[in-house]
Amino acid sequence: MMRTLFLQPPSFDGFDGGAGSRYQAKREIKSFWYPTWLAQPAAMVEGSRLIDAPPAKMGMEPILRDVMNRDLVVMHTSTPSFASDVRVAQMLKDANPNLKIGMVGAKVAVQPEESMAKGGPIDFVARNEFDFTIKEIAEGRDLKDVDGITWRNSEGVVVTNRDRAMIEDMDSLPFVTEVYKRDLRIEDYFIGYLMHPYISIYTGRGCKSRCTFCLWPQTVGGHRYRTRSPEHVAAEIRLARQYFPQVKEFFFDDDTFTDDLPRAEAIARELGKMGITWSCNAKANVPYETLKVLKDNGLRLLLVGYESGNQQILHNIKKGMRVEVAKEFTRNCHKLGIKIHGTFIVGLPGETKETIQETIRFAQEINPHTLQVSLAAPYPGTFLHKQATENGWLNEEAAELIDEHGIQIAPLHYPHLSHTEIFESVEEFYRKFYFRAPKIASIVNEMVRSPQMMKRRLREGVEFFQFLKDRHAA
Repeated sequence: MMRTLFLQPPSFDGFDGGAGSRYQAKREIKSFWYPTWLAQPAAMVEGSRLIDAPPAKMGMEPILRDVMNRDLVVMHTSTPSFASDVRVAQMLKDANPNLKIGMVGAKVAVQPEESMAKGGPIDFVARNEFDFTIKEIAEGRDLKDVDGITWRNSEGVVVTNRDRAMIEDMDSLPFVTEVYKRDLRIEDYFIGYLMHPYISIYTGRGCKSRCTFCLWPQTVGGHRYRTRSPEHVAAEIRLARQYFPQVKEFFFDDDTFTDDLPRAEAIARELGKMGITWSCNAKANVPYETLKVLKDNGLRLLLVGYESGNQQILHNIKKGMRVEVAKEFTRNCHKLGIKIHGTFIVGLPGETKETIQETIRFAQEINPHTLQVSLAAPYPGTFLHKQATENGWLNEEAAELIDEHGIQIAPLHYPHLSHTEIFESVEEFYRKFYFRAPKIASIVNEMVRSPQMMKRRLREGVEFFQFLKDRHAA
């Protein structure tokens, strides 16, 4: 077995581009997701180590020392971080010329030849789902015999092997919590809307929805929801609770945990027996009866992608959602006491000054507990990227989607809506949502009831205003 290091490299200060993150830029408040996509193959490679540098505040020096005793390094990369990650890979090769270096992630999955051409120190990239791909390489299999990779042979020629079949038996994957216990400090991971400390895992991969902007189903996970059994999930939660008794909340990071309602209810009942507090990603169409089962069995919060309050834009992005259904769903959550972290996107196809205001009014009306506003990001490999390229909406100078400080920029523009107007609407959205009397009152009441919440909200407030300052500086 090759001595293997799985690496999420150092990056911009506060850059949440981890292998579990859907938002590869600096956030409004500092937050870090677990590197679950790296932890999964790490759990399959005996004697491996996982280093997640950004949340650990780790620089290159200890990493360069570590790779002196390694044969293989597997790095997670993304479109925004790729150039920086290639520089890190070169530093690793300079320190240990005998290293074999591979990259994984959506960026290299959809642009394997281009990534190899721009990544001189890279020996291979893994396309699509890469768990067993990496396991075979770590076991010493010749690269020419490994499905699912694009690699550089001894003559420097880039070779593309045949695709790897998707994993069907998700219960065959080992628990990532074993790697969390071995290599991570869970207190380093925090998300503003989740209780701290939290743990995040996947109970399945893929998403049935066809949202044109969504990265993972179109690049790595696919559009079939392949799932672990409720018993397998419950067994990992029991183990995680044993390993980490300090954890206050578990988050299921599946693209849409509620894609399979009977299974979601079955998992909830297993968690209810254990008295677990948990949250998950959900689509805004879960019926009241299922919501009640989930709430009665420990559900605290749903992360919901509303995206827009304009019905035509939802049609344009193939969201498969009606605004009225989303409103009813949200009313049901409020009725049951389920908190919602709502996510919205400005700058999607069909966006105008008027639809931005419509979405802001929609957010005010449904009133999620917290929200996140993102700029439409056309990641390579998505239908949105294809649309933007074909229609001339994409500013090629903004193709990496972030600036030199890790701040997300507005890469899309339309004849009737400029980059600047889209960019500035994010701040307006936050201001109009949070700086209204009812919302301020609810936040103050929440802080008064809980000293811990007061401390968290004050810290987040400082981080948020620093984020706005950085955006203006950029």
